[in-house]
Amino acid sequence: MTRSPSRKKTTSATSSKPKSALKPAKEEQDNPGSVTVEVAAVEVPELTEDEQRDRLHLERKVEQAFVEAGKALMELRDRRLYRSTHRTFEEYCRDRFGYSRDAAYLKISATTVYENIQKYLPTIGRQIPLPSSERQLRSVAKAELEPTEQATVWQQAVKEAGGKIPSGRIVKDVVDRIREQTKIPNPYREGEICVLLPKDNPDLRGKGGCWGVITQVGDYSCTIQTWDEDYTVKIEHLKSLELLDDDCKFMQQLCLRLRRLHQVADHDVSVDWLLQGLGKQAKPYLSALQARLLAAMEREYGLDGKQKR
Repeated sequence: MTRSPSRKKTTSATSSKPKSALKPAKEEQDNPGSVTVEVAAVEVPELTEDEQRDRLHLERKVEQAFVEAGKALMELRDRRLYRSTHRTFEEYCRDRFGYSRDAAYLKISATTVYENIQKYLPTIGRQIPLPSSERQLRSVAKAELEPTEQATVWQQAVKEAGGKIPSGRIVKDVVDRIREQTKIPNPYREGEICVLLPKDNPDLRGKGGCWGVITQVGDYSCTIQTWDEDYTVKIEHLKSLELLDDDCKFMQQLCLRLRRLHQVADHDVSVDWLLQGLGKQAKPYLSALQARLLAAMEREYGLDGKQKR
């Protein structure tokens, strides 16, 4: 009979003193099946002053990456550096970066908020951590608070987070409380005629001076109907024309006429010229020529209630 080869158990030890690994521990002598492995402690050297400085610099670069991205997007937009390949900034962001319109503008808005916090944060000799992501600032950007209020929100949120960088949820809770405390009654009413004030609202770009009819009133916002679209905006983006009721009724009817004409499929480009002009003429009347031009276009597309010959 062939005897099977005997198997020897191999043990390994890692130690700064190799000889100590050869000396069996008492437990191993009592129980041959157990193995004791001694691991030497590894001394980790402290960071030098230069390394500590480099680490802080790199950490800040990581934390502020979203700020640099927002600044870059802002410059691309303002200088129209996309114009050789794309018609609009929104199309460029979608094709180049995969950002939706809202995502791109939120990054830009978050950068502005970050700079306001950095400028107005009342540190008073204490080190308060700054935002590290765009998500933490979304609610602040959407609330459209004053720069000093934005800094106050962040300071309160850091306090509630125990001195650490707060989550987006904590920041939003602080924003909601501040808006509730400073709540201003909505001064507008349905049927009122107002002019749009774009300010820093990206959804209103190119709509400065356009007038419309208030169709819905909320706590902090209104829905306004213009000649081409409906917009829901904050009350700070509106300015009332303060018209009499009869003048409001005239402009309400005019708005409906302009919208019907705008909705005609395949209409001539001259229609758009007239609509854009009348859509920014915030006056409760039409000149004789304007009235004739509008009536002629309505007849052309059968919007005057009469059959075309």
